[in-house]
Amino acid sequence: MSTFKTIRQTAATGILTEFRLRIMQKAGKLPGIQVGNRFLVNVDQLVEQLERESRAAAAGDQRDAG
Repeated sequence: MSTFKTIRQTAATGILTEFRLRIMQKAGKLPGIQVGNRFLVNVDQLVEQLERESRAAAAGDQRDAG
């Protein structure tokens, strides 16, 4: 089951800073839903998204070095 937290609660986990999370939200790149005046981050999807981006960046670095 997905875990939803506010941006501030998500930042407190140490995944990303609150500032970076808010930038991602404004850009439409933060997984979650708007509930009233709060944005709830789908933490599980965020972790998966960051892992995918990290693997893609690492694969790109390996191709450049090889």
